Amino acid sequence: MTHRDGRRYLEVVPVADQTRTCGAMVVGESVPTSYFTGMPHGGRPRLASGRLNVAGQAAFERGALRTSRQGRALRFWAVAREYRYVETSGRRHHVLERAEARIEMVRSGWACPDVLSGTPHGAVDSIDISLAVLFEGVYTRNLPLSGALLSGPGRLADRLGG
Repeated sequence: MTHRDGRRYLEVVPVADQTRTCGAMVVGESVPTSYFTGMPHGGRPRLASGRLNVAGQAAFERGALRTSRQGRALRFWAVAREYRYVETSGRRHHVLERAEARIEMVRSGWACPDVLSGTPHGAVDSIDISLAVLFEGVYTRNLPLSGALLSGPGRLADRLGG
């Protein structure tokens, strides 16, 4: 990701082995390294069977059987903080939030966005930024129930090796 002044400060990097596991990683001079690995779908790691790591620690859960958008939000804990990541209005708009901070993320496109942009609210810090950018590199189409229904056949084909 490039800042308006041309400095490169954050980057989502895919993991090389894309057969059984793939991943996304955020590294930068002023942010903690964070990464997410999971089963591949379209070159990005899926939430299913995924693993999150932020500065050497993290855990997450999701309400995959719930029907409401808020109920299906991804909940996770990183660096002694509780977070929620939810799709808001359409598959290009997401929000990462914790008690004191919120970052609204927007992608220029769904499959291969050219630009990621975020709007911070509250006491946003480098951990929040790292996580917000990281989850834009994760396949999250199945966060809302409609996305889970639409992406189900492709995810099934991935599991069956198709």
